[in-house]
Amino acid sequence: MEEIALSKLYILLAVLLLLSGFFSGSETGLMAINKYRLRHLANKGHRGAKLAQKLLHTPDRLIGLILLGNNLVNIMAASIATVIGIRLFGSNGIWIASLALTVVVLIFSEVAPKTVAAIHPERIAFPASYVLFALLKVLYPFVWLINGMANLVLKPFKVRTNIDLIEHLNQEELRTLVKEGGKRIPDDHQRMLVNILDLEQATVEDVMIPRQEIVGIDLEDDWDEVLLQLTQTMYTRMPVYRENIDHVEGLLHIRTVISKLTHGALTFDDLKHAVRRPYFIPEGTALTQQLLEFQRRERRMGLVVDEYGDIQGLVTLDDILEEIVGEYTAESRAKSRDIRLLDDGNYVVDGAVSLRALNRNLDWGLPEEEASTLNGLLLEELGEIPFGRASLKIGPHVMTIMEFRGNAIGKVLIKPRRVP
Repeated sequence: MEEIALSKLYILLAVLLLLSGFFSGSETGLMAINKYRLRHLANKGHRGAKLAQKLLHTPDRLIGLILLGNNLVNIMAASIATVIGIRLFGSNGIWIASLALTVVVLIFSEVAPKTVAAIHPERIAFPASYVLFALLKVLYPFVWLINGMANLVLKPFKVRTNIDLIEHLNQEELRTLVKEGGKRIPDDHQRMLVNILDLEQATVEDVMIPRQEIVGIDLEDDWDEVLLQLTQTMYTRMPVYRENIDHVEGLLHIRTVISKLTHGALTFDDLKHAVRRPYFIPEGTALTQQLLEFQRRERRMGLVVDEYGDIQGLVTLDDILEEIVGEYTAESRAKSRDIRLLDDGNYVVDGAVSLRALNRNLDWGLPEEEASTLNGLLLEELGEIPFGRASLKIGPHVMTIMEFRGNAIGKVLIKPRRVP
């Protein structure tokens, strides 16, 4: 290289340093890019995203190509820097060139391009994909040889380079991804997405109306009382039974009798004819499964039964949908009145309210393992039915029983935190 002018060597060194920066930035940009946004852009037809996706599908080849190019240009740059150093400083030029080149490479070929690529990965990765994709075709034999040797080294450690394994997300990771969506996902949408993920962990018992709370039509009642109940009910669907819910006849949609009811022409036979065969749901059924069953059977209401066939409660399609979108019906707003906030910051809660509803609506952490309602939790903690008022502390919450309904707890005063 003695016959090559220093000016040309400087230019060649600058070009090699730029190429080194290109390979370094490309590596960081492609590895830092959001894989799900990349897939979205590729599906929309973005050419750079498609090429980047193809490159990332075989990360071992991509890394092999980038490292091959980066090391090649760095070695060539070191050789040229050494020649320049010797020409300028003689024998001392070797260590001077090595020291100077190290600083220059770190700043201009490593730190700076990688920082930019980490902050703006798409701006670096997409243009670089065109160049890298072409280089991979040209240098494929060399890359294949290097990767083959590297894979032999990794084989004893059972390291696999399958991109599908890398991109797989479990439920908790997906929940974190949704919550970290930030301002890109509106709060309401974010809450609904998280609720959908939570739906898999809940069963029909978590949302059902308990047996003792079921409101239905008793065919043994006086006909005038039945008509009065039909005209004043706030529910659109009701179970129909004789004497008690154990002798259920079926389920009634008020819409099927509303026309005759408003004209005063509804008869007992009309009512019985409008009753649809009851639909029973085994307890323990997951909400996701039941949602699909409602859709498949074209039903909106079912009775939850235990292993002995005894009715435990009633669940509707609206109850499941409210787990996702929140309360949106008159029935659900009526149920929400069972949780009442007082002026002093305490709550008066109906004993029949589910622990799941309390935890979701008030962001509490009441245990749901041994009981599904507040009444069940208190009785489980006390170990007996108390006589008169009783207070106990569950977690940070002080709970005072205020009212009984037979053998069940009616009203509870809850202090969410210790009052000074």
